[in-house]
Amino acid sequence: MDVSTDQELPSGEQDMEIRAVSADRLTFFGDAVVAIALTLLALELPVPEGKTNSELWHSATSHRESYLAFMISFVVIAAHWRSHHRVFRYVTATNTRLSSLTMYWLLMLVITPFATDVIGGEGAFQVRFVFYAVVQFAACLLFILMVREVARDDLYRVGTPTEVFSRTIRRIGMVALGFVVSIPVSLLTGWAYLCWIVVPVVDSIVDARRSRSGQEPSED
Repeated sequence: MDVSTDQELPSGEQDMEIRAVSADRLTFFGDAVVAIALTLLALELPVPEGKTNSELWHSATSHRESYLAFMISFVVIAAHWRSHHRVFRYVTATNTRLSSLTMYWLLMLVITPFATDVIGGEGAFQVRFVFYAVVQFAACLLFILMVREVARDDLYRVGTPTEVFSRTIRRIGMVALGFVVSIPVSLLTGWAYLCWIVVPVVDSIVDARRSRSGQEPSED
């Protein structure tokens, strides 16, 4: 009786199959950790308290910094997931460096709910703000290194549009720039949050105009 086994496959095909499975597992694991990070983010939200409408409203407004930090963190993590999906749907293999970078990147995302809770606290604004910004900058930097590793070591399938990597690096790079710029700004004003929004938004507007003008092909 003939039984098909992996040992019957040529060594080259076995290696390709193992690398493909490894890439899929790394991608699925990343998706799972991102989902957990988003869940933890919601669990850290303070619940407003009060027996009357005015008391409840006052309690809610007193936590406005925490709610703002939650929305920013949600958008940032969602942007990371979207970029991860955009790049890793083309990835067909992994290596030790990519796996390590992915673990460190996921660590930053898991720390984000804690950093969000920290920045929503009272007092010591600059220290709290800088801690949060550094965590997010580290996450962006690690993701950029991940994308560069995929491109450098040809860990993607044949026919992958090369602009996928360059555009993703630019987009995440602009997010990272927003966090870097916000650090010195936070020493001058509490409105340093705006740097996290303005820089990526401006880049998105410029990118949309360039896509409409035909300078770059659009992506899903």
